[in-house]
Amino acid sequence: MSERVVIDPVTRIEGHLRMEVLADGDEITEAWSETTQFKGVEMVMQNRDPRDAWAFAQRICGVCTVVHAIASVRAVEDALGYPIPKAADLIRNLVLGSQMVQDHVIHFYHLHALDFVNVANVPNADVDAAVAAAVELEPNYELNSTSRFTAVQDQVSRILESGQLSIFTNGYWNHPDYRLPAEVDLIAVSHYLDALTWQRDIIRINTIFGGKNPHPNFLVGGMASAINMDNELTINQVKLNQVQGMITRIVDFVENVYLPDVIAILGAYPDYLDIGRSNPNYMALGKGGYNCAGYPEPPDGFRPGVMLDGKLEVIDLDLDLITEYATSGWYRYSGGDVGLQPWSGETVPEYTGPTPPYDWLADNEQYTWSKAPRYDGRAVQVGPMPRVLSAYVQGDAETREDVDPILRQLGAQPEKMNSTAGRILGRAVEAVEMARQLQRWFDEFVTGIQAGDTRTFNPDKWEKSTWPTASKGVGFAEVARGTLSHWVRVTDGSISNYQAVVPSTWNGCGRANGERGPYEESLVPHPLIDPEQPLEPLRTIHSFDPCQSCGIHVLDVTGTEVAWAKVQ
Repeated sequence: MSERVVIDPVTRIEGHLRMEVLADGDEITEAWSETTQFKGVEMVMQNRDPRDAWAFAQRICGVCTVVHAIASVRAVEDALGYPIPKAADLIRNLVLGSQMVQDHVIHFYHLHALDFVNVANVPNADVDAAVAAAVELEPNYELNSTSRFTAVQDQVSRILESGQLSIFTNGYWNHPDYRLPAEVDLIAVSHYLDALTWQRDIIRINTIFGGKNPHPNFLVGGMASAINMDNELTINQVKLNQVQGMITRIVDFVENVYLPDVIAILGAYPDYLDIGRSNPNYMALGKGGYNCAGYPEPPDGFRPGVMLDGKLEVIDLDLDLITEYATSGWYRYSGGDVGLQPWSGETVPEYTGPTPPYDWLADNEQYTWSKAPRYDGRAVQVGPMPRVLSAYVQGDAETREDVDPILRQLGAQPEKMNSTAGRILGRAVEAVEMARQLQRWFDEFVTGIQAGDTRTFNPDKWEKSTWPTASKGVGFAEVARGTLSHWVRVTDGSISNYQAVVPSTWNGCGRANGERGPYEESLVPHPLIDPEQPLEPLRTIHSFDPCQSCGIHVLDVTGTEVAWAKVQ
């Protein structure tokens, strides 16, 4: 008889996610992905000034603020036919790209690595052996030292002895499938702590260009970032020097620490190249942030599009084939259970589930607050892995040069990228390539300033009198978790419809058209040794880097008013 196993909440993610699975023996045989909050930003957008949309859209999530703001301003600019200055475009690239690299590093070390790294094993490490292994693996990283590793080992030992595990609370530290030697556990935990300081430093790029972080400032028609080398309050030489220093530290960390750590850890878990396989359909509009300049302008040699039905060949994207279903979601569509194109999307919540607290949701056809996006009727994976795989399939020289040696070392073929380990690897490779691209964008930005190109705002279409009576637009961005798109209709100067189709909706959706969503598919079948310690399915779900806050917002199901605010 199948055993019902509930993982709620799935921790070390952004937002609320619940997974329900059926297990027979030590194997999962069925799975349901359940987003247990409600997303209502589309309703908030109705009848607002489209120039203000980005400020509301970036509040979809407290982590992914930059990406939603940029997708939103692009959607409005697309609807209004509103070109922006080159300098503003490059600033957006630098902000979005630096946030992507920061996100990838945070995800690996602080949200995912502890599924493979046993913190409780750190006191057992031989520090000298750990230093020797780290120096061989990462010879250019100066913190791989006896003093550093000794300090980290002592700190972790004190935490474990105290019983107050702090940031390491709720780990399954006695799970039998932790495989790394204690020395590698020590290296990884040390780099976990290093990454906390590193990410705090480099994200100040967002503050320099956006005024603050989180929730930097953006602007339809450009960026609110004045450039004046003679003014201390604007982007000037001092701030350019600061940004260059941050980019140098970004490249150094991801090339010399992050990617080598990923390869070393995956080497102990080679079976995860065969675990976590999901729907063999992929969408990628640009090579890891390269399409920051805006779809449909791809980088040289990259064809934006989809790969379907397991065929590693890219076909052109057709926007008309993107639809969202409410089959498994707590929503009501006026036309019934049909797929709606986002420009005509509806967000009408209709909760039909049990009164919380509940034991099991999967007995119901509707079991999640996530809509179910489909491309030509298919469930599709988005994210770093599909982007890297798409670039690889298209023969991108940089990607081939980065990926081929790793695949050879792991004894894998490109098809194995559709796996738990493949998604981890794709994210690390993309972080390295994006770090290099940040330097190229910054060089182009500085060269433009030296040539006198300092304009960051185009006022030509700011006034409503210049807008068409009715228009529609879509703003795309390839962001840390995958393909993000915001869709807007503008009528008589106001938003008449707004929909956001986010990466974690693509990956974390429920069933539609008879197909599981990607999270669900990745767990069927899947190992599960101990239902009380569901470490193995967490490894796979975390490999997608879930951000359910991007797909939801809080709803009090009792109907009680939580807060009231008047917005001018």
